[in-house]
Amino acid sequence: MTDPNRGVLFPERLPRFTRLPPGEAASELVEWYWIPQWDLPDGVESRQALLPYPAANLAVEPDGVTLWGVTTRAGERVLRGRGWAVGVLLRPAALAQLSAAPAGLADAHVVLDEPALHAAVVAAMPDARAAAEVVESWLVGRVRALTPEARLANAMTELLMTDPAILRLDDAAERLRVSARTLQRLAHRTVGLPPAAMIRRRRLQEAAQRVRDEPRTSLADIAAELGYADQAHLANDFRTVLGFTASDYRGAG
Repeated sequence: MTDPNRGVLFPERLPRFTRLPPGEAASELVEWYWIPQWDLPDGVESRQALLPYPAANLAVEPDGVTLWGVTTRAGERVLRGRGWAVGVLLRPAALAQLSAAPAGLADAHVVLDEPALHAAVVAAMPDARAAAEVVESWLVGRVRALTPEARLANAMTELLMTDPAILRLDDAAERLRVSARTLQRLAHRTVGLPPAAMIRRRRLQEAAQRVRDEPRTSLADIAAELGYADQAHLANDFRTVLGFTASDYRGAG
C-alpha cells in the first residue's frame, strides 16, 4: 500500500480527518478511504495544499457524487463553513469499472448519477467507518471480473509509487517483465499520466515529506538519496511543481 502520509503538504492544517483501509473484497479496487469533516467559524478559511497521488478519486459530498481524474500538478482546496466528504483513492482497476475513457479524465471530473449511493452515504454520516462501508459495498457491486490488464495496471502503479529503486521506466518494465512501450500505453489507458511522471510525483512527494519531517537532514543529502542528479535538480522540481523552494517549505513547517 502507498504511504497515506505523503501528498499532504501541510498536514497540521487538516480538519478532522479519517483514513481507512479497504476491506478484502475491495483490495484490488481501493487504496484507501479519506473522510474529512470540518466546521469553521464564519469568515474563516482552511486552505489545503496537496500534491495528489497519480490516481483517480471518487468523492461523495452533501451535494452529489463526483469522479475526479488524475491531476497533473499540485492543487489547493479551500474549506469554508461546515461540510464533509467521503472520498476513495481508486486503483486503476476500479477506474476502469467507472469510466470508459480514464485518460480523458486527467485534470477533469464527471458527476455520477447515483442517487441511492448518495442517499445512503448522507444517512451514514458523520460515522466515517459506516459511510466508507456503504461506498465499498456499492463499488464492489459494480465490479465485473478484473482483466489481466487491470491487474497489471494495479501492479504498475503500486511499483512506481512505492519502490524507491525504480527511477526509470526501463526499471519498472524489467521488474514487471513487459516492454517499456507496454507500460507507456497501459499508463495512458488506465491512469492518464505517463510512467515517468508517476515516478517524478513519487520522488517529489517523498522529498517534500522528508524536507518537512527531517529538519536536520541536508537538502543535498535528501536529493542524493532520492535519485536526483543534485540539489539544484530537487530545487527545480519544487519550484516548478509546487511554486516554492524546498528551503521555503522547510521554513514554513
